[in-house]
Amino acid sequence: MASPDWGYDGENGPEHWCKLHPIANGNNQSPIDIKTSETKRDPSLKPLSISYNPATAKEIVNVGHSFHVNFEDSDNRSVLKGGPLPESYRLRQFHFHWGSTDDCGSEHLVDGATFSAELHLVHWNSAKYPSFADAASQADGLVVVGVLMKVGQANPNLQKVLDALKTVKTKNKKAPFTNFDPSVLLPSCPDYWAYFGSLTHPPLHESVTWIIFKETISVSAEQLAQFRSLLANAEGDKEVCIKQNYRPPQPLKGRTVKASF
Repeated sequence: MASPDWGYDGENGPEHWCKLHPIANGNNQSPIDIKTSETKRDPSLKPLSISYNPATAKEIVNVGHSFHVNFEDSDNRSVLKGGPLPESYRLRQFHFHWGSTDDCGSEHLVDGATFSAELHLVHWNSAKYPSFADAASQADGLVVVGVLMKVGQANPNLQKVLDALKTVKTKNKKAPFTNFDPSVLLPSCPDYWAYFGSLTHPPLHESVTWIIFKETISVSAEQLAQFRSLLANAEGDKEVCIKQNYRPPQPLKGRTVKASF
């Protein structure tokens, strides 16, 4: 999904994405600031059922604006069900967003407060569509689980991922990344918010049911620095660190944010 016509600062930054991607000003854009007093408790929201098979973890890839940990998604070994979802959704990849300093980096805000980073686990509707590419632009195509990360103690569950970053230092590098169950990165409290939105970078498709956990996970300042050491350039080009890669919150435009709690 990466393309050279967008980035996170200067003339390619988020405020300019609408020139090439008019949907950037659409009615269902993400991320948002979750105003807790305006969320609506929905008793019909079931608990999430998450079943990830560590054997489906496949590779880690530097995509130039972040890194993705990709999963084998040709079958239903790693799936998300329950919650607001009518079907089961397959895990495709996870990635992170972070900021140039420890006091910013998350994409979603809660009551105006920003967090140090945010984990996104991207799933697609395999019950209805033949592939991730087919699902990515459809209104019921994707589910992204978001986990807000708060600077504090080091998170040992992140370490395997962070240790692999040195194998994909520059853009387009990929390396095997196997035997990992990303559910170890989820908070223990099952409470979440859900709303309909979009991908948070181009092509910005309005195709995402967002599930944002209420509880944060921890990440240390040293671990955040490891994210920022990743390079946006290809090997041999001038070194440019990925200092930040988050989109500011977008207007809610009348959407309802439901709460499971």
